[in-house]
Amino acid sequence: MEKLMSVKTCLKLLQVMPGAQHAATSGGLGGLAPPLQNLLQMQQVRHRQTKHWQPEFKRLRKQKFVKMDLPNLREKQEDISKEEMRSRMKERGVLPPRPWMERPFHISCTGGIFEAYVPPEGDGKKSIISTSGAKQKLEFLEKKSKSLMAVRKIRSYEESFSSDEFGAEAQDIYIQAHTHMAAKDKYKIREFVSERCYPEMMHNVKDKTIRWKFLQSLEPPRVVHARVTEVISKENQFAQVTVRFHSQQMLAIYDRFGRLMHGSEILTKDVLEYVVFEKHISNEYGKWRLHDKIIPDWLPPKNPAPITYRLIEDVEEEPPKELSGGEEAKQVEAGSEQSKEQLQLATPVESRSKPSLAI
Repeated sequence: MEKLMSVKTCLKLLQVMPGAQHAATSGGLGGLAPPLQNLLQMQQVRHRQTKHWQPEFKRLRKQKFVKMDLPNLREKQEDISKEEMRSRMKERGVLPPRPWMERPFHISCTGGIFEAYVPPEGDGKKSIISTSGAKQKLEFLEKKSKSLMAVRKIRSYEESFSSDEFGAEAQDIYIQAHTHMAAKDKYKIREFVSERCYPEMMHNVKDKTIRWKFLQSLEPPRVVHARVTEVISKENQFAQVTVRFHSQQMLAIYDRFGRLMHGSEILTKDVLEYVVFEKHISNEYGKWRLHDKIIPDWLPPKNPAPITYRLIEDVEEEPPKELSGGEEAKQVEAGSEQSKEQLQLATPVESRSKPSLAI
């Protein structure tokens, strides 16, 4: 820090220098020598700007800064030994890389139906009074015990579940899924259809017009089968419920040319279906979704729908025939007559010698 000159020193300099007193009294500092002018105009200046204005808490401010070792970016991987690399990874708390790659995956639905329900033959046609109908009813009561155990397991995860009330909920899911399929809405249908059922429902829908309508239920939908299974671990539980639908529907499918391929928009049909609904009951936000339809083995196969194609026929050019002298003369005369008719058509109407009607 530069020191200030005392007043006594300045007065002594003024006395020593001739003419300095007269210049100081008459004109200020302009008559003084340049070194004296600089000394008298000096001020106190701090050159260090990093010093904190408050000296206390100096130790705490020092602890705010942590010294760290910067990595050597010029160092090559080949030059480091295995022991040195191991010690560095231990020091930094880094695990060694594994030779395989693990990718997380989420199982949102099962790949099929476990313990599928076998529909009795002639269901919907035979009454309970008949021998076959009574036999079907007895088999249904035998299989009911496993379904009751599965329903009890579902209730442990979903308290509000009821097999009597689930039929109405399943019917709403069924109608919504088929309505979005007919509308080709591939985003909204995923809320009502599982990932396994989605490609089966949306397959071969492109370039087709589907008219579908649910008219009425001939019998109320009822739960006929229920099962619960675990996937990979015991905590990962999936539930499947089979619902019997006996309804009246209308279906008509048109191809890309507007031709009717299947069904009719005028006629209605009675449809008996066994539809499987699935839910990931271990998932708190799981939903009941349409998973699959059971097609019994005793059902006869359906006839394939007629597919229309556009046929392009190749026209074969016939070779020119050799004509005799008489045929050539006839063709020349026919050509001259055609040229005369063309000339008559080309002439204006006024120049033709034909009577005109005056209105």
